[in-house]
Amino acid sequence: MANTSSAKKMVRKIARRTAINRDKRSRMRSSIRSVEEAIASGDKDAAQEALRLAQPLIAKAGQKGLVHKRAASRKVSRLAKRVSMVG
Repeated sequence: MANTSSAKKMVRKIARRTAINRDKRSRMRSSIRSVEEAIASGDKDAAQEALRLAQPLIAKAGQKGLVHKRAASRKVSRLAKRVSMVG
């Protein structure tokens, strides 16, 4: 348990940051899921639109350290390749 005032403040800051990171990670995963669902349905236009919306979320997660920068790049690349093969 935190005893000093600075440690108590860090606990509050970490809790706030954890909540923000959880939200951003969840939104990124949801956007990836929407792209994959559009790919599965075979609708190329919907897949392209979903990818267009997901790409900045994935890139931002990579920049902010939610996922590794190269992992984010790899996710975008693999999704884009799968979208291009739809239909």
